[in-house]
Amino acid sequence: MIWWPSEVPTLSYGTLTLRPSREEDIESIYKACQDPLISHFTTVPANYTLEHAQLFVRHHDPEGLQSKREIRFIIESNHGTVPAMAGVISFHSPNFNNKVSEIGYWITKEFRGKSIGTTAVKVLTNFGFETMGWNRIEAMIDHDNEASKKVITRAGYEHEGLLRQRVIRSDGNVIDMDLYAVLQKNWQGLN
Repeated sequence: MIWWPSEVPTLSYGTLTLRPSREEDIESIYKACQDPLISHFTTVPANYTLEHAQLFVRHHDPEGLQSKREIRFIIESNHGTVPAMAGVISFHSPNFNNKVSEIGYWITKEFRGKSIGTTAVKVLTNFGFETMGWNRIEAMIDHDNEASKKVITRAGYEHEGLLRQRVIRSDGNVIDMDLYAVLQKNWQGLN
């Protein structure tokens, strides 16, 4: 059985914290989502507005948790004098009968290439297996997103195949996605 929390917990590992979104994150989320790479490789709208960020924090996060569709965390880097938002990570699209969920994430431009994404994926995966009870966690990554493929493989996920014409972007382009997954029985933990 999958344990689904009634509120988003705070998870810490080293200088990294995964925590619930807060009102004061709205401006940081808005600024981060002005980066065209985030909207190119995720479902974040291309013309991201402050209202989008407000809906994200005030409505989508609580509603996703309550409806058991998504549990989303702010990735916070505590490396430095002031903690900084480094991205967002979540479990979404759960299949409770089969104990399978999908992991998704984006990292702000300033924190890419610093192993923060890989560490965040490991921390959330560990929580998913050890606390929530998933048997399998999947990641679908845009076929052209080489950086994200490196993040997910360094976190211990294996490439399982190419899903051709899997997603239609808001601009009408049809793209292929690569499927990665890790099984609870093969999980090596946070090493």
